[in-house]
Parts: sequence; C-alpha cells; structure tokens
Amino acid sequence: MTVLVTGAAGFIGAHLSRRLLDDGHRVIGVDSLNDYYDPAIKRARLDTLAGFEGFRFSQLDLAETGALEAAVDKHTITHIVHLAAQAGVRYSLENPRAYAQSNLIGHLNVLEFARGAKALKHLAYASSSSVYGDRSGGPFKETDETRKPVSLYAATKLGGEMLSESYARLYDISMSGLRFFTVYGAWGRPDMAYWIFTEKILRGDPITLFSAGEMSRDFTYVDDITDGIAKLLATDVPRNDGRAHEIYNLGNNTPNALMDLVGAVELACGREAEKIFEERQAGDVSRTFADISAAKAAFGYDPKTKIEQGIPEFVRWYREFYKV
Repeated sequence: MTVLVTGAAGFIGAHLSRRLLDDGHRVIGVDSLNDYYDPAIKRARLDTLAGFEGFRFSQLDLAETGALEAAVDKHTITHIVHLAAQAGVRYSLENPRAYAQSNLIGHLNVLEFARGAKALKHLAYASSSSVYGDRSGGPFKETDETRKPVSLYAATKLGGEMLSESYARLYDISMSGLRFFTVYGAWGRPDMAYWIFTEKILRGDPITLFSAGEMSRDFTYVDDITDGIAKLLATDVPRNDGRAHEIYNLGNNTPNALMDLVGAVELACGREAEKIFEERQAGDVSRTFADISAAKAAFGYDPKTKIEQGIPEFVRWYREFYKV
C-alpha cells in the first residue's frame, strides 16, 4: 500500500504512520504544523519517522486549494487516512473560523483529491464521538440520531460526514468515517485532560475539574486505534446494501468516570493532586460510550488497553520526554 496520511505530525497520525511503516507500507505524510499547540512536539514526532526509507513528508495547509495536488502525486496513492483537523471542543468557541477552514474546506479538498486518485481503494477519515451530542445512557450506536451537536467542533465533524456521504454516492469512492472516542497515549496532545493533569501534578500545581461528578469518557488508547485503522485498510470491508460509505465507532466500549482518570494519573505520578471543582464548561458533554460491534464485525477491531495500563505508559513517556 501507498498511504497518504494527513495530519501525519499529529498525535494519531504519527502513531499510525509508524505502524504502517513497520508493516512495510509506504507513507506519504502531510501536515500544516500549525501552532494550536507547540509545533516542537509535532516536529519531534516527525523525527521518529525520519529514519524510515518508505516515509516522505510535505508541510502544507489542506485548506489551500491545490496544495495537496501540488505536493503529492495522486496517481500513486492506494489508500488515504485523513486525520488532519482543527481539534478541541473549547477552542472552537474562541476561533470558529479555524474549524470551518480545517474541518470543512480542508476535508472537501481531500475529497476532491480522492476523486481524481484513480488507484485509490479506500479513504478513511477521522470523525468524533462529539457528534452524538450531550446524552446519557449508551452505548452509542452509529445509527443513533446525530442532529444535536453542542459545540462547533462537533458540527464541523458532522459536516465532514455529510460531505463524505455525498462524494461516496456521486463518485463511488469507498470511504469509512471513524468516530474516535477520547484517544490518549504517549506523544499525545497537550490540550487533553490527562496531559494537563500529569503536567500539573508533577509540578505540584492544583488541577481544575469541571463537573467532576457527572463526567465520564470512553478513554481509548492510541495503539488500539492505530491497530483498528491498520486492520480496516487491510480488509475488504463488506458494504451494507452496496453502500460506498460506512461509519464506525472506534472506542474502548468501557466508559470511565473523570475521577477514575484522575486516580490513574495520581497513581502513575506517585502523588495526590490538589483539586479545584468547577461547573461544566460550554460545549462539554457529560458522557461518551462507544458501541464497537460494527467495527468488530467488519474488520476485527478489538481494543484491549484500560486506563490502568495506558495512563502509566503515558506518564512514563512524559517523564522521559520532558526529563522530569
């Protein structure tokens, strides 16, 4: 396979690129290296891939029309994994235009690239558990209603799903939308709760918990995500009623309360945190819980890592990377 990975310097993108390269595939990575968080982390992730003969990287902004075509020969690409996006629920309240540019215009430009990629067999792209809105119960199924996003970020991810559905129908492009559920692990994102908790606990600073008694998340370890994507790309996925576009949840199928996450970080750091409790922030949802039966049946998705295993792995990486 020759796989175009957008967002290759990102958290999931770098892990996936490494997995595909280890499996003997060729990876063409692109990323804008923007400053939403420290670009030095993104460059450090790229450094871990630089030694692979099968890896090539280009810095570009997918929202710029023609940028992808100018950098990548579309006729060599057999698979696309589109992970590049403007992430972060809370930041979408501050800078909504960044989300429209990256998650809608950038997504559209990837679809246009795919439309002309004659050797393309499959396009997988990142969606989000946030499309399910604020709800209780669960598990959340791909067939559940997704018409009530509570953040602009969620709305743009729903928009990406709709754009993909239209292109799949119009041009018969085989696509899979992947709704990720709170992915964490080494080389993660500094805006994520587990990273912030680790940083502050090791520094001796208090941590702020928003709506702590209500919050639970289906925390999913990054290696389980990349294993699932690798299996998807290697599988001739059955299509329901001949559809070219399917949606899959990629989660852990085991929600944890926010305080369980805090406890796991405290244990891994070897110290208890001073805690400040606040009300829920705008755009947050109270619960996520993935039904993963569709992904399991279609391509053998089988997450194995619990936070009691995954959080210590992250904290070990963090201590080593920052020498603390």
